Amino acid sequence: MTSLLVIIVLVLLAVALWQLTKIFDLTQVGSSSDDSQVASDNDNNIQGYVMFGFLAFIYIFTIYGLLKWGNLALHTPASEHGLLVDNLMNITWVLIFVVQFITQGLLYWFSFKNRGHKDKKALFFADSNKLEAIWSIIPSVVLACLILYGLYAWNNIMFVDKDEDVIEIELYAQQFKWTARYAGNDNVLGKANVRLIEGINTLGVDMSDKNSADDIVVSELHIPKGKKVHFKMRSQDVLHSAYMPHFRAQMNCVPGMVTEFAFIPTYTTAEYRELPFMVEKVANINKLRAEKSVELVAKGGTALDPYTFDYLLLCNKICGASHYNMQMKVVVDTPEDYKKWLSEKTTLAQDIKAAAAAKAPAEGAKATTDSTAKDTVKTVIDTVKAAIAKVAMK
Repeated sequence: MTSLLVIIVLVLLAVALWQLTKIFDLTQVGSSSDDSQVASDNDNNIQGYVMFGFLAFIYIFTIYGLLKWGNLALHTPASEHGLLVDNLMNITWVLIFVVQFITQGLLYWFSFKNRGHKDKKALFFADSNKLEAIWSIIPSVVLACLILYGLYAWNNIMFVDKDEDVIEIELYAQQFKWTARYAGNDNVLGKANVRLIEGINTLGVDMSDKNSADDIVVSELHIPKGKKVHFKMRSQDVLHSAYMPHFRAQMNCVPGMVTEFAFIPTYTTAEYRELPFMVEKVANINKLRAEKSVELVAKGGTALDPYTFDYLLLCNKICGASHYNMQMKVVVDTPEDYKKWLSEKTTLAQDIKAAAAAKAPAEGAKATTDSTAKDTVKTVIDTVKAAIAKVAMK
């Protein structure tokens, strides 16, 4: 309702301004005015200075944005290849800023310098091979260098040697959660297919495959510092995207195929929490949350819990109504803590066996209950029949 009233007020205000304009035009009847619709020298001078004002606005707002919101960008990368990604991004930003500064300055300067004047005539020429070569070759060389550096970085990031000692982990995406499957002691993931999803086997792991015997399924991802982790990714339903921003890692999860990504973590969760920029960031967040909590409590609500930093696995594709909530906690442990954590987990085969064992007594109890119920019903029927027969004999 409020939005409708605001719209009505804006429409009425526009009508009023339009009427005032018409009244102003009527007051000018009989006065001398230039109705030629041709810009005068004064008009051109005004437009030229307005253009310079707009150029100043662009530069000032750009600098203000960097100072105001520059700290919101991701800071120190938590993976080895993250430095490559950040360098490529920083080089690109510097080039864009320099080119934008030069080209916009020249554009507005030449527009002002060559603004219209009644005693000036524009020089027209059809083409200039020299100019065409300059503005074609320079961007081509710069882009080629960027692309080559990008390919170099991408190949370094994506290359995984067959003989390299890596940890194999599967990331399984579905609306709207993540599940991780560890390869176990053999470091080979068992085969899987969505057609095999049944009961506790929510990932469709082929339990007839010998490599599946030691696979471990968890809902919280743990990885060790300093060890390359090779992720294989699947999707059960729609297109998802596995995004771990602090590790500078992202890869689409496509239904019907397996995608992959690998990286080496360089900071444990505890170490990353202690970095000066993160300590400051968390303190600032908790300050805002405390202020918001005062407001919520005053309205009878519940105060917000303090924020603690954790690495996260997010979905970076809009995959449905609860896309925003599709995330998994990622914990980077020391190698020793990681081995201890993993050793405490049961395998999927053990979980399936335990579920089957728990199901068997329940089914037996149900069968016994059903049998007792049938016997009771039979006894009642026999009693009724006997009573009816006795009455008939009398």
